[in-house]
Amino acid sequence: MAGASGRKWYRGDCHVHSAYSHGADLTPEQIVAEARGAGLDFIATTEHNTSAGHGLWGPRTGGELVVVLGQEVTTGTGHWLALGIEPGQEIDWRYRLRDGVIDRHLDRVHRVGGLCVAAHPHAPYVSGTFMYPYEGFDVIEVWNGLWTSDQVWQADNEAALAEWGRNLTVGVHRGRWIPAMGNSDAHLEGQIGTPHTVVLAEELSVVAVLDAIRAGRSWVAGSAAVDLSLTVSAGERAAGIGERLQTLDLQAVLRLEVRGVPSGTVSIHTDRGSVHRTSLPAAGTGAVEWGTSAQESAFVRVEVRHADGNMAALTNSVVLE
Repeated sequence: MAGASGRKWYRGDCHVHSAYSHGADLTPEQIVAEARGAGLDFIATTEHNTSAGHGLWGPRTGGELVVVLGQEVTTGTGHWLALGIEPGQEIDWRYRLRDGVIDRHLDRVHRVGGLCVAAHPHAPYVSGTFMYPYEGFDVIEVWNGLWTSDQVWQADNEAALAEWGRNLTVGVHRGRWIPAMGNSDAHLEGQIGTPHTVVLAEELSVVAVLDAIRAGRSWVAGSAAVDLSLTVSAGERAAGIGERLQTLDLQAVLRLEVRGVPSGTVSIHTDRGSVHRTSLPAAGTGAVEWGTSAQESAFVRVEVRHADGNMAALTNSVVLE
């Protein structure tokens, strides 16, 4: 399914449950209405261990909302999302790390062009903590639901982000890094789009959206009220999120524009950790410039936090060569 579109940024939530999932009570009609209200262009339906709802979506979207067919696979030692699977395709979930079968199930998703996402790696309940190696996965869900919550089952997003950051540094130096994404894991009314992933796709279609997520041409927003743009340039060359920049030994200049985060804080991260921090004005709109080089920084990425410290947005990396 695809709408009229071209190469631009699209917003989507790739972890959404309807009444076909335990603990959820949303109908497809409610999900579509809430997705549109949240300013989303695409969603992924990810019911727990079933594809029973796949056939419900076509008639309800009217071509204005792209729906990625998926499943949340709730194994005994971690949950993962199979995105972009075929209609009616189901992925087995009855195993754990010690069974040694995870690669077989990841391959089934990859064979149909889908993505495998490590979901909420630090969820504090039985089977919620992700125990599998990340190497076979395409993406890591570092932001799941509200950034902080008083609910005992809420994923520890700070822990997931820190772990992803360490793996990112190793991955960039080895030549293969795994992008981050964020999703609502919506089960109830009012949750869809908090947060969501913003992708630079060639068009608004399932294939183009999955390609953008796979490449890391994406950033995560806490809501549609938050917007940003990030480029890194060296001389006449420039690169954006998820891209590589050959600096030719020139100074690299990061330029960030942020909107919708009043009195927020911007932090810039490289393989050396958090290297620069600055504040946004009370109006919530501001610009940041920061200089580095490929010798100093293997990559750059950005986090934007609200005044209370909760995350407002985070980006994937621009790799410097």
